[in-house]
Amino acid sequence: MDHTTESFRRYLDPQVLARIGGLDLRARLLVRGFLSGMHRSPSHGFSVEFAEHRKYAQGDDLRFLDWKVYGRTDKHYIKEYEMESNLQLLLAVDCSESMGYRSAESAWSKFDYATTLAASISYLALRQADSVSLATFDSKTHRTSRGSNNPAKWKSIVHELAAATTVGRTSFRHALDELAESTHERHLIVIISDFLGPIEEIAAGLKHMRYRRHEPLVMQVLDRAEMTFPFKTPTRLVGLEEKDVMRVEPRVMREAYLTALRSFMTELRRRCHDQQADYAAFDTSNAVGGALGTYLAARASRVRR
Repeated sequence: MDHTTESFRRYLDPQVLARIGGLDLRARLLVRGFLSGMHRSPSHGFSVEFAEHRKYAQGDDLRFLDWKVYGRTDKHYIKEYEMESNLQLLLAVDCSESMGYRSAESAWSKFDYATTLAASISYLALRQADSVSLATFDSKTHRTSRGSNNPAKWKSIVHELAAATTVGRTSFRHALDELAESTHERHLIVIISDFLGPIEEIAAGLKHMRYRRHEPLVMQVLDRAEMTFPFKTPTRLVGLEEKDVMRVEPRVMREAYLTALRSFMTELRRRCHDQQADYAAFDTSNAVGGALGTYLAARASRVRR
């Protein structure tokens, strides 16, 4: 086993894949629901899944007359279906320096967790023959792979994620704009980051993606310590991107910090909602399989409704 595969052996472990449900029918159904919104073409046809009835017009194919409706109403209606289109999935993983943070209580850094999410989602998408591509970003976008639905693509994605390092600062506006313009085809763009940056930049980037007809999906990954601020003694905080140093008394600032964080996450969720973008928060202390499975089930349920 080479060094890259060894560093990513957690993805290759069948128990990990089983936890994310990648090996059973239920998971395939979940991911189908997770991705199904992008599989629906904006045009109507006569294949895949029933959408609605419309009145018969001269020249319509009589094979698609609904004879049951005719028997009940004595009127002619055509059954229309939503056509299936190929899904184009782009996974964008934040590789800025702040993603390298890992508290003493956490087994993985935020970047480890983010890359595990990306590897898991790509595995599930490739299982149903969807096209997957990968990009990493900090102050700009690094396109590390082209889209493919070949099952062998998964190993390539794993190697690319393993080779990525957390360096540099984040520029959400620049990176998200580049992602929006990176392809002319409509994509489901899954952005995995801590999103600790100017919320106006993030919102503008999501709006740009929507303008380009992409569907953005925001996955915010935070360390447990960032979410709970468990520090009890005077603490020296060192910025990972700004390089600032601050000495703080946690007992004095904990409540203000947690209030500010909750407010920020609520506003981020609202801005995502404004752009019809899914939002999900992930805590690095939770198992990836359980957290991702819960999210997939919730999204599939929303799609069905």
